[in-house]
Parts: sequence; C-alpha cells; structure tokens
Amino acid sequence: MGRAGAHGGAPLGRVAVALDVTWAVKWLTLSAQAMAEHRVELIELDRAIGDSDHGENMDRGFQAVLDKLAEAPPQTPGAALKLTAMTLMSKVGGAAGPLYGTAFLRAATSLGDAAEVDPAAWAGALAAARDGIVARGKAESGDKTMVDAWTPAVEAARKAAMDGNGDALTVLVAAAEAAEAGAVATDPMVARKGRASYLGERSAGHRDPGAASSALILRAAVGAAA
Repeated sequence: MGRAGAHGGAPLGRVAVALDVTWAVKWLTLSAQAMAEHRVELIELDRAIGDSDHGENMDRGFQAVLDKLAEAPPQTPGAALKLTAMTLMSKVGGAAGPLYGTAFLRAATSLGDAAEVDPAAWAGALAAARDGIVARGKAESGDKTMVDAWTPAVEAARKAAMDGNGDALTVLVAAAEAAEAGAVATDPMVARKGRASYLGERSAGHRDPGAASSALILRAAVGAAA
C-alpha cells in the first residue's frame, strides 16, 4: 500500500496526512470520547425503537478499547483495528458487539500489516467493514440499520479516492459526511431488520441508533487526521 496522499497528493496549501498507527489510535480515542459524549442521545434513540442499551453498550465497549490500547499499544493501523474488534465483540452486548466487531475485524484484515494507509486502502477498508456488517446482520440499504450510514460512506470514499486530488483527509471527510447524511436519511424509514422491525410503521420518524453511532465513529476518523 502506498503512502497517504499517493492518489494525487494533498491539495496545495495542505500538508499530507499520514494515516498511520498514531492516527488510528487517536481515531479510536476520539471514537470513545464521542460514545461517552453522545451516550444519552444514543440511549434515547434506541429507547424509541429498540431496547435502550445502545448508548450504554457503545460507551462501555469503547472505554474497554482504550484500556486495551494502553495495555498493548499496537504497531500498525490494522493491529489497532483488530484489537478494537476483539474488544467490542467481548464487551458490547446486543447486536452492536458482533456487528461492530465484524466491521473492525474485516477492516483490519483489509489493511493487513501496512504501516500507513493511503486513500484507496482506506476506501477498501471501509468497504470490507460494510460488507462484514451486511454479512453478519443480513441487512441492506433501506432496511433502517447502520448499513444506511456505511454504504454511502463507502461510495463517497471510493469516489474521493479516485479523484486526482483525493488526499487522505478529503477521503475521510467524504466518508464522514456521507455517513452523517445516511444516518439522517433513516429517520423516515420503516425498519425491516432488528428489534425496530417489530414496530412496523411506528418505527418511522426515529433515527436508527446504529447508523447514528456509525456516523460518530467515522467523524472521529476525520478529527484524528485534522
């Protein structure tokens, strides 16, 4: 894998961002902060259409990730994501643990042992994560799940990476913005998967909590590189 900015380099006036292990650890740290800060919000979203535990589970899971990172600092971005996957699978209850665990594990496998991640590799890792979520949850776009945040993020990242000016930060921002828009787009949807699907038409008018937490995590990736 090439260095960050290999696809056209950073635009004039912007320093190329290195998506290395320092960035990965900062990303996970900011993700943990986001889960703590938005814990109540995620609980309320899940209370409307789920079982009220998403915010608590995500906060607890990412705090455990921070503990593991401190115990055994990873040497590569892929190693950081694999550690995250294993921790979330063991610490996060409900559907979120297996889904996020699979996502981070697939992303880690996609990145391999590369010391730095270029834009195309990041887009590929996002696609691998999304595909893992789809395989584990058997959901697709339009089902009102976290897939509705991840699929737009994958598409936006791929497009930005293919652009001649698709430096790493541009790709991260494109993915985050698309995930945020995707999460908002779940508001009017009628859920077809998960506990929310039991509500039928009553699930419309509420944002999917998994899509919301996914958008927070992908926004944290931007903050780690900014």
